[in-house]
Amino acid sequence: MGERGRDGCPPGHMRTTLAPEMGGCRVLGQVLGGWRRGPRVHVAPETAGFGTKARHQLQPRGSSKWFRPVGNQPFPGLLRPESLSREELVDVLKVAVVDQKGKPGELTLLSVLPELSQSLGLGEKELQVVRASGKETSGLVLLSSCPQTASRLQKFFTHSQRAGRPTATYCAVTDGIPATSEGKIRAALKLEHMDGVNLVVPVKSPSRKDILEGVKKTISHFRVVATSSGCALVQLQPLTVFPSQLPVHMVLELCPVLGDHTYSARVGTVLGQRFLLPAESTKPRRQVLDEALLRRLRLTPSQAAQLPLHLHLHRLHLPGTRPQDAPIELLAPLPSYFSRTLQCLGLHYQ
Repeated sequence: MGERGRDGCPPGHMRTTLAPEMGGCRVLGQVLGGWRRGPRVHVAPETAGFGTKARHQLQPRGSSKWFRPVGNQPFPGLLRPESLSREELVDVLKVAVVDQKGKPGELTLLSVLPELSQSLGLGEKELQVVRASGKETSGLVLLSSCPQTASRLQKFFTHSQRAGRPTATYCAVTDGIPATSEGKIRAALKLEHMDGVNLVVPVKSPSRKDILEGVKKTISHFRVVATSSGCALVQLQPLTVFPSQLPVHMVLELCPVLGDHTYSARVGTVLGQRFLLPAESTKPRRQVLDEALLRRLRLTPSQAAQLPLHLHLHRLHLPGTRPQDAPIELLAPLPSYFSRTLQCLGLHYQ
């Protein structure tokens, strides 16, 4: 028996897995509540440096053929699932492991966790998802092979949420610029089954009955980092957890996230002025960008229809391994397509 940590697990049995461009998100879809999403698989680029000083600036260990850019792609870093086998997906995930501390038939992250565990030398220990970026969102994925460590981290996230302390920071590019440079977005949200899919709908002045029936009061903090070309680079910190909370919140600010092909249709424009359309009567459709923005992005309308969601789980705060240890801050580099968009729009992180 080797030395064991305070949570009952041998040292070296919490794995932080980086998948900065896994927002497509067939790979992550089943992890995040069982959703199945479109045919894109995202992997971590070898070069990206978005972020400030931190305990861990996450970069993939080793190299892989999957991390090399291919040609002049409009969305560099995107791979098609038909180009991957189960073994190749395990290889993508294995190379993406950056720090080690302590549905059948579908090709998803959950479906290959046993192979990934074997590939990482964990033997019979099972990996489980502790924290992951949301549906269609790129960014950090936190896995653990130790149930005690996973439980401790989940308790930390829950306690932080109740105390109003954000543990996750997202980066987003928005079509439009928020009216204020910083603030909090508050909205009561509910999931409603519409046209065969579950969509998030805002609820005005929710009653006690609404809350009991699943309506949740949500809060997100936002800060505008840079603006250019009618777009903004925004940092978002959710203080509550709800499906699609951040994209819906930005729609309520009349600044949908770039690549939001679900909720952006709720923002209408008349004579250059934006306004909200009724969520209950607005069907999801591909995001429509004006010609000037398409030119800046160097995209055709058909390419814009495939634009990935520009929402990235960039930073995650974790507790130290021991009570006396300083908290750990993890930073994930931006996906290469995200960096390309920032360059095209002239948005610079400061």
